[in-house]
Parts: sequence; structure tokens; C-alpha cells
Amino acid sequence: MPFELPALPYDHAALEPHIDARTMEIHHGKHHQAYVDNANKALDGTEWADRAVENVLTELEIMPENIRTAVRNNAGGHANHSLFWQIMSPDGGGEPEGALADAIADTFGGLDQLKAQVNDGGVKRFGSGWTWLVWDGTGLAVYSTANQDSPVANADVPLLGIDVWEHAYYLSYQNRRPDYLAAWWNVVNWPEVARRFDEARG
Repeated sequence: MPFELPALPYDHAALEPHIDARTMEIHHGKHHQAYVDNANKALDGTEWADRAVENVLTELEIMPENIRTAVRNNAGGHANHSLFWQIMSPDGGGEPEGALADAIADTFGGLDQLKAQVNDGGVKRFGSGWTWLVWDGTGLAVYSTANQDSPVANADVPLLGIDVWEHAYYLSYQNRRPDYLAAWWNVVNWPEVARRFDEARG
């Protein structure tokens, strides 16, 4: 069936003061909805029309050129945002536990170092994009992507991603992207990130 806008797992105002209600209303109800609508339009009548978004994104290279960019941008936007809502929580923040915490310590030296790398990727991303913590098949990695490009298209599993498009933060933070990135960790849903980590590594 065509892609659908997933419901938010919390109220629009639930992430305040770190992310304001009006931003959430516009970001979820307008921007994400547009990605869903445009992806469905691009895929309508093709063999990918009823496939899972992850499957669609792994087959971009074999799609007709006349729809490839629209699918990359809009199916990518749908996948990225569907993850984004889930890895935030009104009860977020704190520190990861268990195997995820151990992997972060082993790979980056600790949570503070991970945050620094993720934030640096977001600050240095020119224009619009995302900064990610992913499972690359062998371990954890951090990188950023432009626009709505998804780690799924690289055969990586996104565990945590922070949207650094201006529509994600501008009403509250204006041009202060570093402040938004610093505040975002107060809403990170570590149990969900850990669940995705455990699932990715099998």
C-alpha cells in the first residue's frame, strides 16, 4: 500500500522547551506529509509502489532516471522522519545503557565523544541534511548526509539521526544550529536507539 504519515507517539508540545510545539506541528503535519505525498506520486504505477520504504531506497540505482531524484528526496524524507519521531521522547535524555553504551565507549571513547562527533557533523553539514549514528554492518559509525539522503541507501542501518534542515529548528533557534544540536540530546530516546542497535547487529 502507499506510504502513510505515521502518527506522532507524543503530543506536539511534549518535547518543549527543547523543540517547540509549532515546529512539531509544521514539521510533522506539513513537511513529512509532503514527503509522503510526493513519494507516493513518484512511485505510482511502478513496481515499487507497494514496497516498504527501506526496500525502495536500496533500489534507487535501478529506478528510471525520471523518478529517481524524486524518490531519493521524498522516500528518503519519509524514512528519515519516521525514524526521527521515534528516537525522540518527552522522557528522553540521560545516557544509554547495556550493549549500546559499551559499543559507544569502545568505538568513540564515551558518550561525550559521540555527541561531539554527531554535533560536529550537523554543524558542518552545508545547507540542509542530517547527522547520523549508524550500524554499518560491522560496528558503529557517524557521518552526515545531504538533503534527505538516507543511510539505508548505503546499506547502513540508521540508529539515531538529527534533522538539521532549518525547518527542524528555526522558529526557536534561528541561525543557532549548534544550540539546537546541543539541546536535542535532552529528548533522545535511548531505549529506542538501543532496540534498533540490538536488531541491527542480530
